[in-house]
Amino acid sequence: MSLVARHLEANGIPTLIVGSARDIVDEIAVPRFAFTDLPLGNPVGPSGDAGQQRRILTTALRFAESAVVPQSSVVIPVEWNGAQDWRATYMSIADPAALAAEGEARRARQATKKK
Repeated sequence: MSLVARHLEANGIPTLIVGSARDIVDEIAVPRFAFTDLPLGNPVGPSGDAGQQRRILTTALRFAESAVVPQSSVVIPVEWNGAQDWRATYMSIADPAALAAEGEARRARQATKKK
């Protein structure tokens, strides 16, 4: 998404990235970035929390209106409404063998559908 934003900006279309992968977005140097310290894939909070999503998007859009310097960024102060130990457990795999078996079963189902 970051590279798309840079391409659009180069062609005169303003962009804003709202995300939680700060190191990646900073490396790509997008024009405007609103950072939320939330689990990857949830940059505006958990699904179903319309109030938090609205607050994050409103803050991000206000920032975008005022950001005139290239590579501007803002940290939006939010907290994850789910389990507070998400950093410790995010992307952990409790049973690698079960995950591998599930992947094999999925690939087998996909192969059947292609025939």
